[in-house]
Amino acid sequence: MKILEVNNLTKRFGDKIAVDNLSFYVNEGEIFGLLGPNGAGKSTTINIIISLLKSSKGEINIFGKSLHKNELDIKKNIGVVPQSLAIYENLTAEENIRFFAGLYGLSGKNLKEAVDYALDFTGLTEVRKTRAKKFSGGMMRRLNIACAIAHKPKFIIMDEPTVGIDPQSRNHILRSVKLLQQEGCTILYTSHYMEEVEVLCNRIVIMDHGKIIAEGSKDELISLVSDSQNLEIQIDNMENIDMEKLKSITGVKSISVKEDNITINSSREINNLDKIIGFFTSQGVKIKNIDYKNINLEMVFLNLTGRNLRD
Repeated sequence: MKILEVNNLTKRFGDKIAVDNLSFYVNEGEIFGLLGPNGAGKSTTINIIISLLKSSKGEINIFGKSLHKNELDIKKNIGVVPQSLAIYENLTAEENIRFFAGLYGLSGKNLKEAVDYALDFTGLTEVRKTRAKKFSGGMMRRLNIACAIAHKPKFIIMDEPTVGIDPQSRNHILRSVKLLQQEGCTILYTSHYMEEVEVLCNRIVIMDHGKIIAEGSKDELISLVSDSQNLEIQIDNMENIDMEKLKSITGVKSISVKEDNITINSSREINNLDKIIGFFTSQGVKIKNIDYKNINLEMVFLNLTGRNLRD
């Protein structure tokens, strides 16, 4: 089942096209990454999905229903973790969660259970009576998430949920995102931290200038920019190695040597590791270390969107 379907979405601000005929979908139960540099149209797209903006053209279906025709009903099962903190600093953690959960119609025993669940899930139970203004940046980010999940939404939109926090809080949030998925949530996730997206997301869309420029799994995106991988081998003796014979191994494209390290660029589609190791063994050379240096998602992102800074 498709939890979210975006069809031919367009948004104009005067003469500027912020989102240009955008179409994508999010399957039930997956963590879907929406990436793009500043000005790519991500925030505009998200704001349309959560009804803060109206589109100029196009259609959005959530849970199989038209957002335009079923907005209030759909919103009951959506949670939003905004990039800008949406919490009241003079309220306690418990009061913040109670307020936002109450907006979804929870009351009485159900409201208490929802608050307890959200506090426990985000590791804030022990500070439930503490005012948010006394929290660290990481704790505020966790409270931001707690307010969005207390009503146990089926679909959660997380916009840069780990920006500007310490590594411990980031790791806690990433584990929480995976746990939400295990509990049956579908998540649309945006981040500028490519390593987060690599770890979390089942499928990824990269946007630029309001359009989709790439879509697929991490491996599918990597294959768009490279069909090879680098194998780095450290050996104990560089003398008398028959480099031409090494180059003749099926799949090997090129070789570079630096001191006692050999970097072998080889086709990703051909599994030739056993032949390469066998070559060094036949040469009487001891391998001290061996490691694959694959292209990662950040390299793909920079390759597709450019390396220049954007305002």
